[in-house]
Amino acid sequence: MKFQRLVFALLGMITFICVLPLILILALLLYHSLPVLKLSFLLEYPREGLRAGGILPAIVGTLYLALGTAIVSLPLGVLTAIYINEYAPKGRLTRVIRIAIVNLAGVPSVVYGLFGLAVFVMLFHFGVSLIAGIFTLSILVLPIVITSAEEGLRSVPMSFREASLALGATKWQTIRRVVLPTALPGIATGAILAVSRAAGETAPILFTCAAFYLPRLPKSPFDEIMALPYHVYVIATQVPNAPLSIQYGATVVLLGLVFLLNIVAILWRMRLRRTKKW
Repeated sequence: MKFQRLVFALLGMITFICVLPLILILALLLYHSLPVLKLSFLLEYPREGLRAGGILPAIVGTLYLALGTAIVSLPLGVLTAIYINEYAPKGRLTRVIRIAIVNLAGVPSVVYGLFGLAVFVMLFHFGVSLIAGIFTLSILVLPIVITSAEEGLRSVPMSFREASLALGATKWQTIRRVVLPTALPGIATGAILAVSRAAGETAPILFTCAAFYLPRLPKSPFDEIMALPYHVYVIATQVPNAPLSIQYGATVVLLGLVFLLNIVAILWRMRLRRTKKW
């Protein structure tokens, strides 16, 4: 019993040591951003070449990118996972496809940015626009969504499928009414990871949709946008004499926005676990 308490105390100490740097970083960011963390900072447009004003266009652009990426990537990822797990024949080709999907998850994001530049911006003539950024980020997070959704589908016991088929349901009815509702918490986990990564990526939007300075809101999917990840990079490296408080403030808002999107997705997952409805 004493040994068990000692092990638990040691594990708790290790956890605290791991979390402490994160706490210190957040405290440092909050301390330096206090001068600008006001409602006006969130609701005003940037002024004086990003040296004053607020970050409203960057917040709106980040939300558009994250939500648009979720709308595009989630249906494609879930449908792909359904095909691979439920319909594709078990063989070498399916294993190769799974390996390719896992490998795509490890490709550097700048490669996806160059792909989006070549395909969506130049080949499809979308230009540097919101829609090009959404499609590029959707391809970036698609392996995460597919992998999470497939793991969720695999976690559903085979007896659930057999019982549904034995009662006369078709395979698609079984998937839609039995398998998917049971696998939704795992699918929601993939959605959380996808939205978080889409909201925080810089390299893909650098080539496809982000503008250096744009003191207005986008009016169509083919407009350029400002986005918080790129905005933080710009004011930290490309704007001479930019106040440090604005740099830290934009960083804190970006972290808060990602945290808020995660909270919304986690609440959605918890609701799905309670209701289990499709």
